[in-house]
Amino acid sequence: MALEAEGHAPFEDADFPAQDSSLFSDLATPISALRGEIAWLRPQEICQTPRLFPDDSAQAHAKQGVLGDCWLLCACSMLLQNDHLMRKVIPPDQPQWGEWGYRGAFLFNFWQRGTWVEVKVDDRLPCINSKPCFSRCLSPAAFWVALLEKAYAKLRGSYECLWAGQVCEALVDLSGGVAERWKLRGSRDEEEEEEEKAEKGSDDRPLTLRNLPQLARDGCALSCSVYSSSRGVGELGQYHAMSMVDWREVRTVSGQTKCLLKIKNPWGRRCWDGVWAENGAGWKNLETSCARDLLGQAEQGEFWVDATEMQKDFDEVTVGYPISGNGHVQSIYTGAALPYSQHLTGHWVKGHSAGGCRNNSSYSSNPKFWLKASEVGEVLVCLLQHSTARDSGQRGVKVPAADSTLNHPHYQAIGLHMWKVEKKHFNLSQTLSKPPCACTATHAYEREVVLRAQLGAGFYLIVPSTFQKGAQGSFLLRVYSSSPTALSAMKVRDPALPNDVEGEWESTSCHGSWVPGLSAGGSRNFSSHSQNPRHPLTVTYDPGGTNIRVTLRQNCPPSAFQAIGFHVYKVRESQDEPMALTDMDPVASCVPHCYTHEVTLDCSLQAGAYAVIPSTYHPDLAGEFTLTWARRIPRKVVKSQEQLGQVIQEVSYISVMRS
Repeated sequence: MALEAEGHAPFEDADFPAQDSSLFSDLATPISALRGEIAWLRPQEICQTPRLFPDDSAQAHAKQGVLGDCWLLCACSMLLQNDHLMRKVIPPDQPQWGEWGYRGAFLFNFWQRGTWVEVKVDDRLPCINSKPCFSRCLSPAAFWVALLEKAYAKLRGSYECLWAGQVCEALVDLSGGVAERWKLRGSRDEEEEEEEKAEKGSDDRPLTLRNLPQLARDGCALSCSVYSSSRGVGELGQYHAMSMVDWREVRTVSGQTKCLLKIKNPWGRRCWDGVWAENGAGWKNLETSCARDLLGQAEQGEFWVDATEMQKDFDEVTVGYPISGNGHVQSIYTGAALPYSQHLTGHWVKGHSAGGCRNNSSYSSNPKFWLKASEVGEVLVCLLQHSTARDSGQRGVKVPAADSTLNHPHYQAIGLHMWKVEKKHFNLSQTLSKPPCACTATHAYEREVVLRAQLGAGFYLIVPSTFQKGAQGSFLLRVYSSSPTALSAMKVRDPALPNDVEGEWESTSCHGSWVPGLSAGGSRNFSSHSQNPRHPLTVTYDPGGTNIRVTLRQNCPPSAFQAIGFHVYKVRESQDEPMALTDMDPVASCVPHCYTHEVTLDCSLQAGAYAVIPSTYHPDLAGEFTLTWARRIPRKVVKSQEQLGQVIQEVSYISVMRS
C-alpha cells in the first residue's frame, strides 16, 4: 500500500508524538525511571545504513530491551516463520531510508475485533545513548521489530501499556487466528489422568509434552513461559516468556530416545544451567558429533532442554494455530484445515442479557446463537471479550467500536456452553437443564476462550456467558470449521422495552451531545434551557396505561458523570420554536437530575407530536448521550414462561501471565 504524499519534511505523527505521553500511561512500571533520559531518533541517526530486515535471517530475530514485552516478541518470532503473515502485518514495498518516496512513515496492520486495522507511525524511536532502549533486532541495522513495537504501542495507548501481557493475545493480534494456553502438569500421573479424560471425549485437554514435536512439525507458533525462578532457569527470574523454535529426537549412547526442544530467549543471551546447558552433563550421553552439531545450531540466545526439564521448570506453553498461505486456520488436534469461518458480535447488558453462569436462574437471558452444521466435522468456537480499559488510550487508530460505557480495567471470567437441539423450535428451559454436548472446562479470566468439538449435522445452541451475573461487556464470537456451517444470533427482546406491560413494543435510539455555549443549556432553572438538544417523538397509539418508555444514557465513565434528566413537551403547530416550547409546562419529566449512568421514565401519552429535551443540571457542561424511546404498538405477542430448571456447580479461576 503506497504512502500518501506528505511533502518533503519527514512525517511526524501527531497522534503518537515523540513525547512522554507516548511512553507512559500511569508511570506504574519500572520504565517510569527513564523519564527525562530518553531521546527520540530516526534510524538514519542511529546507524549509517538502516533497513527493515537484515540479509542474514538469523539476525532478524527480536532482542528484548528494558521494556517487559517478551510476550509480544514471542509472537514476532511467529512472523519470521510465516511470510504470508509477515506481509499482512508489514505491507511490502514501503519506501525505506535512502529510497525515493521515503517520508519517515511506516504502515502496519493488526487484527482487532474481527477485522484488520491500519496503524501508521513515524520512525522516531526512543533511545538512550543513541541506541534503541526498547526492543530491536539482533542486527543493530534492522528496524522491523522496533517499528512494529512502536505501532503496537500506539494501538495499545503507550509503550508502558506493553509492559506485561499474554503471548496468546499478541499471536491473535498478529495473525487474526487462534491461540491457546496449556498448563504444564507437574507429575506423570496427572498427565496420564488427563489423557484418559481426553480419550473419553472431554474438551479439557492439557498439553502433553509428546505433542510438542508434532506441533512444531505442523508449523504451530510455540512459546513457553515461567512464572517464578527455579533451578533450571537460573537468572530468568519471574514471569518471562520465550519462543520454542525447533526440536530434535536424539538417541543416547545407551540406546534411549530423547526429545530435545530448542528455546530462544528474547533477551538474546543463554541463561540456562540445566542438563543441556552449553557445558551440561546431558551432552556426555550423546555421540560427540551429534552433541557438537546440536550445540552448533544454537544461535544467540538459544538453548536446548529435554522434556523432563520442560515439565519441571516451565509453567505453561502457548500454541498458535497454524495459518495456511490462503489464510485458513488449521486444527492443532487433527491437523485438518478449517476453511469455513464466520463471526458475530454480542453484548452482555446488565438487567437484560448478563445472566451469569449456570449457577444463576438468569442464565437463560444470556446472548444465544444458532450454529447449523451441514455435515460431520471439527468445529472451533472462540469467545473473545473486548477490553475497553486500554481502548481509551488508542490515538489516531480506527478500531471497531465497543460499548464506550464499559470501562472495567480487567477481563471478566467467561465461558462457552453448547447444546444439540433437534430443531430451532424447542423448549429452552428443558434444553438448558440438560448437560451440554460441549463446553469450556471453567469460566476463565482470559481475553479469549476456545471450545473444540466434533459435531454431527444439525442445529446447535451456543451460549456465551460471564461467571458473574450482571457483568457487562462486549464480545466477538468466532467459528472455524472443517465443513460448512452457518452462525446466526437468536433474536432477543430489546433492553429498552418494558417487561411488565403486555403488548408488543418497538424502540428507536439516537445520539446527541451537549456542547458548551451551543447546546448545553442546563435544567429548567436556567434561562438557557431552550438551547438543549430537542428530539421529536410521535405517538400514534394510545391503548390506555403505559405506552411510552424514555431512557437517557450518558456515554462516559462513572468518574465523569453529570447530573442528567429530561422533560417531554407537547408540540403544537403554532409552537415550533424552542423558546416557545420550553415556556410551556412539560407533560412528563424525569427529575430530579441524577448523577447516574442512565435515567428512565415510563409514561402514558395521548396520540400526537412531542419533543424530548435532555439536559444536564448545570449549563455549559460538555457530554455525549444516547436517547431511546420505546413505543407500545397495537399487536399481541406471546410471552415465554420458561425458567431455568437445573443448577450446575462451576468453578472460576484466575490465570494471568504478567510479562
